[in-house]
Amino acid sequence: MKTVEQWFNEYDVSHRNETNKLIHWICVPLIFFSIIALFHSVRFTFLDAYLPEGVLFFNNLSTVLIVGGLVFYYRISKVIFLCMFFASGVCLTGTHFIERMEFHTTVSLGIFIAAWVGQFFGHNIEGAKPSFLKDLQFLFVGPAWCIAFLLRKWGVKY
Repeated sequence: MKTVEQWFNEYDVSHRNETNKLIHWICVPLIFFSIIALFHSVRFTFLDAYLPEGVLFFNNLSTVLIVGGLVFYYRISKVIFLCMFFASGVCLTGTHFIERMEFHTTVSLGIFIAAWVGQFFGHNIEGAKPSFLKDLQFLFVGPAWCIAFLLRKWGVKY
């Protein structure tokens, strides 16, 4: 398994241009949120009868994605894991609020598409292909890369 620094160093190769970095700062969190919101719509209704009412909010595909991502983050950095745990909670809270909208799936899909258009525009400026085309695990690295930038600014070791 690669170390957190190996992941970030490899990710940095296609994220050197300042405009592309700025675009990623906006689009990566939006993609992260929109995926959680979209996957939250995929419920495992066959389990509803067996679960307490208080946990039904988590009976969906977004929980599986979040848990899988958190396992990845835990393996590379306990600090990144804690930050992503918090970020996932923020996204789930946002998901709870947009689910009250009549067209919440359309809104989530719109955010997802717009953010990916931004990402590909940034990579066009960069002149480099997105990292996830090389390895899908980079889809998890992107949000951690944004978090790591903040942690470095604040002097927190990860």
